[in-house]
Amino acid sequence: MNFGEKLKRIRTEKNLTQPQFAEAIGIEQSYLSKLENDKSTPSAEMFSSIIKSLQLEAKDFLADIDRQLLQGPLRHIPEVSQFLSGVQTQRVHDARKYLYGAAAALIAGFALMLAANDGIVFPNKEYKYVSQGVILPGESDDAFEKFDKITLLKMQAGIITFAERARLLADFETGRAKVQTVQSWEDRGVIYFETVPGGRRKFEATSVQHVQRTGNKMLQYLGALLTFSGLLLPLVEWRVRKVKGGQHGAA
Repeated sequence: MNFGEKLKRIRTEKNLTQPQFAEAIGIEQSYLSKLENDKSTPSAEMFSSIIKSLQLEAKDFLADIDRQLLQGPLRHIPEVSQFLSGVQTQRVHDARKYLYGAAAALIAGFALMLAANDGIVFPNKEYKYVSQGVILPGESDDAFEKFDKITLLKMQAGIITFAERARLLADFETGRAKVQTVQSWEDRGVIYFETVPGGRRKFEATSVQHVQRTGNKMLQYLGALLTFSGLLLPLVEWRVRKVKGGQHGAA
């Protein structure tokens, strides 16, 4: 939009004739006609007087004016220079917001995907532990492993017979050897002990399985979305700036 078009639009919105509008802003009708038809450019003093008479802020009046006019014929007006400087400052500020937002989205996206991959929030390793039975008070930690060897040595030494050894092993298997399996997301080490009624159990790690948990899948999807958004934001900022520039250029 040209300066004259903006001035004429304000007059039309106020339902004033040229003589009435010229009188309201304190200029001659002939000069107002030249201004409205862009046959004359207002001086700095005249622009300030018009803005003051209309009780408008300079930025509100200049917002619709073609940038080429502001940067050319109207550049000598201090309010125009201030307005252009403010527009440029706002553009830099907006661009920084987009860039900071993009950087934050990229960092958050990578962090979430890394957390999902390493199982930081939702562990992705399932540990399996097995206990052969309850170790009675006074028995060694490897009582179950040694029982077969001990009975064998006793039989070989003639302390017990083959039949007695077989009976002892059978009684041990039915009365003491009660296998218990525990699956845990927590790494409890190669061996850990747990107190139970009548004694304690020794649990030994038997396997570690990698599991793709739903929580980690969600973190990966969210991380990918944030990463994509971070890459897209600079393009959006450039497009918005281009559209705004086109709108101001066509104004």
